[in-house]
Amino acid sequence: MTNISAQRPALTTEIHGSGPGIVLAHGGGGRIESNFGTLMPLLAEGHTVTASSYPADDTVLDLDSLADALVAAAATERFTIIGFSLGTAVAVRAAARHPERVQGLVLAAGIARADNRLRLALDLWRSLLASGDRDSFARFVLGSAFSADFVNGMAAADVAAAVDQLAANIPGGTAAQAALIAAVDTTGDLAGIAVPTLVISATADLLVDPANHRYLAERIPGAEFAEVEAGHVLMAEQPDAWHGLVLGFLDRHGL
Repeated sequence: MTNISAQRPALTTEIHGSGPGIVLAHGGGGRIESNFGTLMPLLAEGHTVTASSYPADDTVLDLDSLADALVAAAATERFTIIGFSLGTAVAVRAAARHPERVQGLVLAAGIARADNRLRLALDLWRSLLASGDRDSFARFVLGSAFSADFVNGMAAADVAAAVDQLAANIPGGTAAQAALIAAVDTTGDLAGIAVPTLVISATADLLVDPANHRYLAERIPGAEFAEVEAGHVLMAEQPDAWHGLVLGFLDRHGL
Protein backbone atom coordinates (compact mmCIF):
# COMPACT_ATOMS: atom_id res chain seq x y z
CA MET A 1 0.00 0.00 0.00
CA THR A 2 1.37 3.42 -1.02
CA ASN A 3 0.11 6.73 0.37
CA ILE A 4 1.10 10.33 -0.33
CA SER A 5 0.50 12.44 2.76
CA ALA A 6 -1.43 15.70 2.70
CA GLN A 7 0.78 17.05 5.48
CA ARG A 8 3.76 19.15 4.44
CA PRO A 9 6.34 18.11 3.58
CA ALA A 10 4.47 15.46 1.61
CA LEU A 11 5.94 11.98 2.11
CA THR A 12 5.35 8.95 -0.08
CA THR A 13 4.73 6.03 2.26
CA GLU A 14 4.53 2.28 1.91
CA ILE A 15 3.37 -0.09 4.66
CA HIS A 16 4.70 -3.64 4.94
CA GLY A 17 4.06 -6.54 7.32
CA SER A 18 2.21 -6.65 10.62
CA GLY A 19 3.15 -6.52 14.28
CA PRO A 20 4.93 -3.95 16.47
CA GLY A 21 5.63 -0.69 14.69
CA ILE A 22 8.82 0.24 12.86
CA VAL A 23 9.34 3.57 11.06
CA LEU A 24 12.24 3.99 8.63
CA ALA A 25 14.06 7.31 8.16
CA HIS A 26 16.41 7.28 5.17
CA GLY A 27 19.53 9.31 4.52
CA GLY A 28 20.02 12.41 2.42
CA GLY A 29 20.48 11.59 -1.26
CA GLY A 30 19.29 8.07 -0.53
CA ARG A 31 16.11 6.09 -0.90
CA ILE A 32 14.20 3.63 1.24
CA GLU A 33 15.26 0.87 -1.16
CA SER A 34 18.96 1.73 -1.15
CA ASN A 35 19.17 2.27 2.62
CA PHE A 36 16.77 -0.41 3.87
CA GLY A 37 15.99 -2.69 0.93
CA THR A 38 17.62 -5.83 2.34
CA LEU A 39 16.50 -5.14 5.93
CA MET A 40 12.86 -4.31 5.22
CA PRO A 41 11.61 -7.82 4.38
CA LEU A 42 13.31 -9.18 7.50
CA LEU A 43 11.60 -6.54 9.62
CA ALA A 44 8.23 -7.14 7.94
CA GLU A 45 8.26 -10.79 9.03
CA GLY A 46 7.25 -9.65 12.52
CA HIS A 47 6.58 -5.90 12.37
CA THR A 48 4.42 -3.29 10.73
CA VAL A 49 6.99 -1.29 8.78
CA THR A 50 6.26 2.28 7.71
CA ALA A 51 8.66 3.26 4.92
CA SER A 52 8.36 6.94 4.01
CA SER A 53 10.34 8.71 1.29
CA TYR A 54 11.16 12.40 1.55
CA PRO A 55 9.90 14.78 -1.18
CA ALA A 56 11.49 14.08 -4.56
CA ASP A 57 11.66 17.76 -5.53
CA ASP A 58 13.23 20.98 -4.28
CA THR A 59 10.79 21.43 -1.38
CA VAL A 60 12.66 23.33 1.33
CA LEU A 61 12.90 21.07 4.36
CA ASP A 62 13.15 21.85 8.04
CA LEU A 63 13.83 19.24 10.68
CA ASP A 64 10.75 19.80 12.85
CA SER A 65 8.31 19.55 9.95
CA LEU A 66 10.03 16.49 8.48
CA ALA A 67 10.03 14.74 11.87
CA ASP A 68 6.36 15.58 12.38
CA ALA A 69 5.46 14.30 8.92
CA LEU A 70 7.32 11.05 9.53
CA VAL A 71 5.41 10.50 12.76
CA ALA A 72 2.08 11.42 11.14
CA ALA A 73 2.66 8.85 8.40
CA ALA A 74 3.27 5.99 10.86
CA ALA A 75 0.85 3.08 10.54
CA THR A 76 1.00 2.27 14.28
CA GLU A 77 0.44 4.40 17.36
CA ARG A 78 3.83 3.52 18.86
CA PHE A 79 6.96 2.52 17.00
CA THR A 80 10.73 2.28 16.87
CA ILE A 81 12.48 4.54 14.37
CA ILE A 82 15.45 3.18 12.43
CA GLY A 83 17.38 6.13 11.04
CA PHE A 84 20.37 6.29 8.74
CA SER A 85 22.59 9.36 8.26
CA LEU A 86 20.21 12.35 7.94
CA GLY A 87 17.51 9.98 9.17
CA THR A 88 19.20 9.80 12.57
CA ALA A 89 18.60 13.52 13.12
CA VAL A 90 15.00 13.11 11.94
CA ALA A 91 14.58 10.19 14.35
CA VAL A 92 16.02 12.05 17.35
CA ARG A 93 13.87 15.10 16.68
CA ALA A 94 10.79 12.91 16.29
CA ALA A 95 11.53 11.25 19.65
CA ALA A 96 11.99 14.66 21.27
CA ARG A 97 8.77 16.11 19.85
CA HIS A 98 6.62 12.97 20.11
CA PRO A 99 7.82 10.99 23.16
CA GLU A 100 4.38 9.44 23.59
CA ARG A 101 4.76 7.64 20.26
CA VAL A 102 8.45 6.79 19.82
CA GLN A 103 9.48 3.76 21.87
CA GLY A 104 12.95 3.01 20.53
CA LEU A 105 15.70 4.32 18.24
CA VAL A 106 18.34 2.80 15.98
CA LEU A 107 20.77 5.46 14.75
CA ALA A 108 23.26 4.39 12.06
CA ALA A 109 26.17 6.49 10.75
CA GLY A 110 24.50 9.55 12.20
CA ILE A 111 25.03 13.14 13.17
CA ALA A 112 23.72 15.59 15.72
CA ARG A 113 25.26 18.55 13.91
CA ALA A 114 27.38 18.66 10.75
CA ASP A 115 31.09 19.22 11.30
CA ASN A 116 33.25 21.31 8.98
CA ARG A 117 34.32 18.39 6.77
CA LEU A 118 30.74 17.32 6.21
CA ARG A 119 29.68 20.90 5.46
CA LEU A 120 32.41 21.12 2.81
CA ALA A 121 31.20 17.87 1.26
CA LEU A 122 27.61 19.11 1.24
CA ASP A 123 28.68 22.38 -0.38
CA LEU A 124 30.29 20.33 -3.14
CA TRP A 125 27.16 18.17 -3.50
CA ARG A 126 24.97 21.22 -4.01
CA SER A 127 27.42 22.94 -6.36
CA LEU A 128 27.73 19.89 -8.61
CA LEU A 129 23.98 19.31 -8.64
CA ALA A 130 23.29 22.95 -9.44
CA SER A 131 25.73 22.82 -12.36
CA GLY A 132 24.21 19.60 -13.68
CA ASP A 133 27.52 17.75 -13.40
CA ARG A 134 26.02 14.40 -12.47
CA ASP A 135 29.16 12.46 -13.41
CA SER A 136 31.40 14.39 -11.00
CA PHE A 137 28.72 14.14 -8.31
CA ALA A 138 28.63 10.37 -8.74
CA ARG A 139 32.42 10.11 -8.58
CA PHE A 140 32.52 12.11 -5.37
CA VAL A 141 29.75 10.03 -3.80
CA LEU A 142 31.41 6.74 -4.70
CA GLY A 143 34.73 7.91 -3.25
CA SER A 144 33.26 9.28 0.00
CA ALA A 145 30.19 7.19 0.84
CA PHE A 146 32.03 3.86 0.73
CA SER A 147 35.16 2.75 2.53
CA ALA A 148 38.60 2.90 0.94
CA ASP A 149 38.90 -0.89 1.09
CA PHE A 150 35.54 -1.36 -0.60
CA VAL A 151 36.22 1.03 -3.48
CA ASN A 152 39.84 -0.04 -3.94
CA GLY A 153 38.71 -3.65 -4.07
CA MET A 154 36.51 -3.00 -7.12
CA ALA A 155 37.67 -3.81 -10.63
CA ALA A 156 38.12 -0.79 -12.89
CA ALA A 157 35.12 -1.80 -14.98
CA ASP A 158 32.98 -2.06 -11.85
CA VAL A 159 34.05 1.42 -10.71
CA ALA A 160 33.04 2.84 -14.08
CA ALA A 161 29.72 1.00 -13.98
CA ALA A 162 29.03 2.21 -10.44
CA VAL A 163 29.71 5.82 -11.45
CA ASP A 164 27.34 5.49 -14.40
CA GLN A 165 24.64 3.93 -12.23
CA LEU A 166 24.96 6.58 -9.52
CA ALA A 167 24.90 9.41 -12.06
CA ALA A 168 21.78 8.02 -13.70
CA ASN A 169 19.91 7.51 -10.42
CA ILE A 170 20.42 10.61 -8.27
CA PRO A 171 17.23 10.81 -6.22
CA GLY A 172 15.04 13.85 -6.61
CA GLY A 173 15.26 16.15 -3.62
CA THR A 174 18.93 15.43 -2.97
CA ALA A 175 19.93 19.12 -3.00
CA ALA A 176 17.19 20.05 -0.53
CA GLN A 177 18.18 17.16 1.73
CA ALA A 178 21.83 18.25 1.60
CA ALA A 179 20.77 21.73 2.71
CA LEU A 180 18.88 20.20 5.63
CA ILE A 181 21.86 18.08 6.70
CA ALA A 182 23.98 21.22 6.85
CA ALA A 183 21.37 22.92 9.07
CA VAL A 184 20.34 20.21 11.54
CA ASP A 185 21.26 20.49 15.19
CA THR A 186 19.88 17.94 17.64
CA THR A 187 22.55 18.46 20.29
CA GLY A 188 19.95 19.91 22.64
CA ASP A 189 17.64 16.90 22.22
CA LEU A 190 20.04 14.10 23.09
CA ALA A 191 20.04 14.25 26.90
CA GLY A 192 16.25 14.04 26.93
CA ILE A 193 15.99 10.82 24.92
CA ALA A 194 14.49 8.26 27.28
CA VAL A 195 13.89 5.21 25.08
CA PRO A 196 16.13 2.23 24.27
CA THR A 197 18.65 3.41 21.69
CA LEU A 198 21.24 1.64 19.58
CA VAL A 199 23.92 3.76 17.90
CA ILE A 200 25.74 2.00 15.05
CA SER A 201 29.06 3.46 13.93
CA ALA A 202 30.64 2.83 10.53
CA THR A 203 34.31 2.75 11.48
CA ALA A 204 35.63 3.54 7.97
CA ASP A 205 33.15 6.34 7.26
CA LEU A 206 34.82 8.95 5.02
CA LEU A 207 31.74 11.18 4.73
CA VAL A 208 30.54 11.48 8.33
CA ASP A 209 33.50 11.15 10.67
CA PRO A 210 32.88 8.32 13.20
CA ALA A 211 33.44 10.87 15.98
CA ASN A 212 29.94 12.09 15.12
CA HIS A 213 28.52 8.61 15.67
CA ARG A 214 30.26 8.33 19.04
CA TYR A 215 28.94 11.76 20.05
CA LEU A 216 25.39 10.45 19.76
CA ALA A 217 26.15 7.39 21.88
CA GLU A 218 27.94 9.40 24.54
CA ARG A 219 25.12 11.90 24.98
CA ILE A 220 21.99 9.76 24.78
CA PRO A 221 21.42 8.28 28.25
CA GLY A 222 21.92 4.52 28.29
CA ALA A 223 22.55 4.24 24.56
CA GLU A 224 24.07 1.01 23.28
CA PHE A 225 26.98 1.37 20.88
CA ALA A 226 28.14 -0.99 18.14
CA GLU A 227 30.69 -0.70 15.36
CA VAL A 228 30.65 -2.08 11.84
CA GLU A 229 33.84 -2.09 9.76
CA ALA A 230 32.46 -0.28 6.73
CA GLY A 231 32.07 3.07 5.04
CA HIS A 232 29.12 5.39 5.41
CA VAL A 233 26.70 3.21 3.44
CA LEU A 234 27.38 0.35 5.81
CA MET A 235 24.35 -1.69 4.78
CA ALA A 236 25.82 -2.09 1.28
CA GLU A 237 29.24 -3.19 2.54
CA GLN A 238 28.24 -5.29 5.55
CA PRO A 239 24.57 -6.31 5.19
CA ASP A 240 24.76 -9.30 7.53
CA ALA A 241 26.27 -7.26 10.36
CA TRP A 242 23.68 -4.53 9.77
CA HIS A 243 20.79 -6.97 9.87
CA GLY A 244 22.09 -8.75 12.95
CA LEU A 245 22.61 -5.59 14.99
CA VAL A 246 19.18 -4.15 14.22
CA LEU A 247 17.21 -7.37 14.65
CA GLY A 248 19.13 -8.29 17.80
CA PHE A 249 18.41 -4.90 19.38
CA LEU A 250 14.70 -5.14 18.60
CA ASP A 251 14.55 -8.65 20.04
CA ARG A 252 16.44 -7.76 23.24
CA HIS A 253 14.09 -4.90 24.01
CA GLY A 254 10.85 -6.49 22.87
CA LEU A 255 10.34 -3.83 20.24
